Amino acid sequence: MPRRPVLSEPDERAERDDQERLRSIDARLDALDRKRADLIATARRLGGEQRSLYDRRQAPQAEVERLYDEHGALGKRLVTLRSERDAARRKFEAAVVRLRELRLSFPPGDRVRPEQIRRDIAALELRQQTHALPLEEENALIAQLRLRTKELKEAESRVQVVAEHERIRKEAEAAVSAARAEVDRLRVEMETAKTDRDARMREVRTKLEAAGGLIADLRAKGRERAAVVEQIDAVAREIHDLESEGRKVLAAGRARRDEARRTLRAYAPRRGATPEDVLAQTADAHLAELLKRGKITL
Repeated sequence: MPRRPVLSEPDERAERDDQERLRSIDARLDALDRKRADLIATARRLGGEQRSLYDRRQAPQAEVERLYDEHGALGKRLVTLRSERDAARRKFEAAVVRLRELRLSFPPGDRVRPEQIRRDIAALELRQQTHALPLEEENALIAQLRLRTKELKEAESRVQVVAEHERIRKEAEAAVSAARAEVDRLRVEMETAKTDRDARMREVRTKLEAAGGLIADLRAKGRERAAVVEQIDAVAREIHDLESEGRKVLAAGRARRDEARRTLRAYAPRRGATPEDVLAQTADAHLAELLKRGKITL
């Protein structure tokens, strides 16, 4: 191992100052390395939390898209149901008008059943047989019996017509009932569809609020991680500056030692020189070094 060259007193002081500075730089670099490692771990943790938040955001987002699709489908269904309900209302109104027209078109006598007339005749005959009536009342009762008997014959002759009228009337009433039931069914289905659509919209708002909260958290994590990355960059710059300074200090020390070696070689005593010659050469070397450094003026 080469021997350390002998330095002048000023170089020795500079060497001690450089060594102290290098120890300070090493200590600072160790602290910065630990700080950078902690910051990198923090940045990785925040990055993992960002990925977790992003993954959690995907589920509400997919759910929102599904709910939007269902909301749109229910809206289209409501349009169809509204059209069907309006058509059903028109059909119901037409059925009611037809029933009214049929009722008005049937003669009142057609609506009297023979059984009712027979009951009326039986009641008149019973009164005639069980009551002693004045002559005028009895004649009126007999006249009424004759009229009801005539009406019975007419009603019996119109049994088929009345039955046909009854069938038509029942069909018209059934058509009215069916049309009313269809209107009611469509109304209930519309209310259900509207309720479901509104529920989907409420769910969409809830999911969007949840997704918005996750986005806000994601952005906050991003800002936090960006701040940590800025700190890492600052630490890296400081490390680079300290390393550059350390290299300069080492280079300066190496240059001093190299200069000392060159001076020593240049003024080393020759073989066979007398002590006086060695002393003179040493004095000349020191003088040359002082002149080089500007320490004295001749």
